Amino acid sequence: MTISREKARAITARFSKQKLLVVGDLMLDHYIYGQVSRISPEAPVPVLRVTKESSVPGGACNAAVNVRTMGGAAAVAGVMGRDEHGRSLLRLLQKSGVGTDAVLRLGTVPTTVKTRIVAERQQVVRVDWEKHAQLGPRQLSDFARRLELATQGVTAAIIEDYGKGVVHQSVVDALMAIAREKKIPVGLDPKDNYELKIDGLTLAKPNRKEAFAHAGVKDSGPHDDPLQDRALLNVAEILLQKWKPRMLMITLGGHGLLLASEGASPIHVPTRAREVFDLSGAGDTVIATCMLALASGADFETAAELANYAAGVVVAKLGTATCTTDELLAYIR
Repeated sequence: MTISREKARAITARFSKQKLLVVGDLMLDHYIYGQVSRISPEAPVPVLRVTKESSVPGGACNAAVNVRTMGGAAAVAGVMGRDEHGRSLLRLLQKSGVGTDAVLRLGTVPTTVKTRIVAERQQVVRVDWEKHAQLGPRQLSDFARRLELATQGVTAAIIEDYGKGVVHQSVVDALMAIAREKKIPVGLDPKDNYELKIDGLTLAKPNRKEAFAHAGVKDSGPHDDPLQDRALLNVAEILLQKWKPRMLMITLGGHGLLLASEGASPIHVPTRAREVFDLSGAGDTVIATCMLALASGADFETAAELANYAAGVVVAKLGTATCTTDELLAYIR
């Protein structure tokens, strides 16, 4: 399957009428770029001569910024620390036009920061500052109240779980109750929160590794043709029963996407990436584009194809990146 540029343009033209709420783990992605020309005399490690530094919103924040760059309105709901990194992240989000009224700032946890050291377009090492968020009853109640207010005018919601503690069962229950009442479609980007119980999803979007882990099945390796990959198809059936989403989308890296739904034959969407420099944040782009398209009236296959093209745009960029509608339309040919 493929999508014409005219059809894509008609759908993306409706992106500006959508508002998405992204609930999940808020992060700051910090990059240190430089050049390596020698090995340290102190240890057998490369010496990086720093040429520049930059920071961008990461995790759930990256999904929200992707929504903004494609023309939609976006807000985030999550937790960050009362620290300098948290202040920097808030400034970046506000500069991007992302709403932050549902952000809960705590003095008991640091803002999650991922620092990537990059030499000559090659990531050398990643350093993470993080602490699992432990929300007490009062904090959970406060967060649920913020969620209720943040869903005003929202046309779709995304649960971005990076396993840092924000996607708590009570938070999910509160969001899904609001979504059912307001008839808001909800997409899930899961991590390793295996005990999470969630019903009523519009879309579930694990990658291959996450899909096998959530299904409790050992992965013996991918098949060249996903539609002939019996283990993958079995995992899809298990997850359809477990999460009961209207559509299951399993991202397969270089093999594209697998779409599955109850009572229908699975569909393979081949990758649209032409060159790959960095996979950082590509999953955020996929679910942001897909949920924007669904909120704009696209069917699941069309939304998946648009998301696939958007992923092709961002993996050709270095670092956590976004895709504009102009880039997306230009990429479809």
